[in-house]
Amino acid sequence: MTKPLDPTSQKIFTEARTYNAYEPKPLSDEIIRELHGLFRWGPTAVNCQPARFVFVRSPEAKKRLVPALSPGNVAKVESASATVIVAHDLEFFEELKVQWPAYDASGPYREDAALAEVTALRNGSLQGAYLILAARMLGLDCGPMSGFDNAKVDAEFFPGGKIRSNFLINLGWGLEGAYYPRGPRLDFARTVTVL
Repeated sequence: MTKPLDPTSQKIFTEARTYNAYEPKPLSDEIIRELHGLFRWGPTAVNCQPARFVFVRSPEAKKRLVPALSPGNVAKVESASATVIVAHDLEFFEELKVQWPAYDASGPYREDAALAEVTALRNGSLQGAYLILAARMLGLDCGPMSGFDNAKVDAEFFPGGKIRSNFLINLGWGLEGAYYPRGPRLDFARTVTVL
């Protein structure tokens, strides 16, 4: 990219909202594939791509997720077209030989489980953020959230132990006004240091 994007694309930051209720409209396989086709290009350390995404869409799958949710999040998940479990693979390094062909970058992660875990969490979080931006670019509304029991989600959806949940993203077409008033953001002087 050598030129700035059209200024209207900034709306995915300035106008998009976190929705709490959604239209009863299905999220098709085609949209999920289109979404993946965009967010998969976001950068990660040594192209490690540790995130794993479970699109909880069917009523049966949502019933499996509900017991892990905080009470205030149940209705949000039930109304969303899909709820994405953003997780990360603790053994992401097993695929680095394909994803990072420049050299074998797997050694440090293979030898240091703590390094592998923090790298998976950090880069999986990035990939979850890319999913939010891609969804907004495609006209979907999002409701990222914590407020759930990770251990319960992991036991239900990732019983092998090598994949761990991070956060959830409700997706769909938000109902008008189904969001809280926009909260203030911290200003430049509070959050940025330029050296």
